[in-house]
Amino acid sequence: CFAVGPKLFQYVIKVLVQSVQLLYTLLRIDQPSYILLQNPPGLPSIAVAWVAGLFWRSKLIIDWHNYGYTIMSLSHGRNHPLVQIAKWYEKLFGRLSDYNLCVTDAMREDLWVNCNIKAVTLYDKPAAYFKETPLDLQHHLYMKLAKDYEPFRACAEPVGGSAERSAFTERDGRDGHVLHTRGRPALLISSTSWTEDEDFSVLLKALQDYEQFIDEGAKLPALVCVITGKGPLKDYYNGLIQKLHFKHIQICTPWLEAEDYPLLLGSADLGVCLHKSSSGLDLPMKVVDMFGCCLPVCAIYFECLHELVKHNENGLIFRDSDELAEQLKMLFWEFPTLEGKLESFRQNLRASKELRWDESWDQTVLPLLGHRE
Repeated sequence: CFAVGPKLFQYVIKVLVQSVQLLYTLLRIDQPSYILLQNPPGLPSIAVAWVAGLFWRSKLIIDWHNYGYTIMSLSHGRNHPLVQIAKWYEKLFGRLSDYNLCVTDAMREDLWVNCNIKAVTLYDKPAAYFKETPLDLQHHLYMKLAKDYEPFRACAEPVGGSAERSAFTERDGRDGHVLHTRGRPALLISSTSWTEDEDFSVLLKALQDYEQFIDEGAKLPALVCVITGKGPLKDYYNGLIQKLHFKHIQICTPWLEAEDYPLLLGSADLGVCLHKSSSGLDLPMKVVDMFGCCLPVCAIYFECLHELVKHNENGLIFRDSDELAEQLKMLFWEFPTLEGKLESFRQNLRASKELRWDESWDQTVLPLLGHRE
């Protein structure tokens, strides 16, 4: 309905209409003591929430997860007028907040130095349902996914006492116990919104190298690589995947039901993260969730990633496809051994016992607001 006139004019009209709609909606709810707003998206919500706060005499809290203008710059370029307006807007209206939270110490410093905004770091934490998945639940999930996705299906029909079998697990027909199948493939998982800040050609090139390692005789397992999510570049990357002809690697890109995603993370052997922050100041939530499931991660380098991924402790950081391929080779050597780096990372994640989201909120935010536990 905003397809008339120049694009900049269309955008301005769209923002004005959204502002009116959002303000109308806000002013109809019961008067709050605090308005908590996550940024991005902050245009027009920061200004609208500030106006509503004036009306109610409420305190405005902005939770800075990134900068909206840096995300816009991925598709428009840093010097586009819209990007420059969005940058000015975030700095100006961000200073009108009463309290500020942010997701990294690097972002806290940037907010102070470049925007004169004082913030408190509240690291993202996994929800309680992100945890390791028991083997019987893994089997149930695999059998469910096998109905729609071939990589989860067993290569052969159940034999001997096996009642049912997936590519990874089998249930004993006599006592109902679930076991991993002998010679099972390794399960590698990555999740994405298929946007410009994640270059999946890096993973695809690393998988080609991994295939070559096996062809040259390396003691490596077959791989099932699951890439979950929806987004604008999914069709483009699916086209690239269809051109690859692997013998030892299967790739599928399912859309999972919400309750199945944490179960799959808790069942996987390794996570891969290709998220590169548009600002260099936020951390990938997918890695937070993977760590909640005690799933070791290989993650592509960017400036403040070390605040989450501790190289050689809970995972590995890589800079290009060659480095990722070598890491996959090292981690999956003689899989599924209970020795080596992969198991060591998992043990470190189990031992870390990091706070969950609600505990972190109670410790960090409540004192800020003058509350006591």
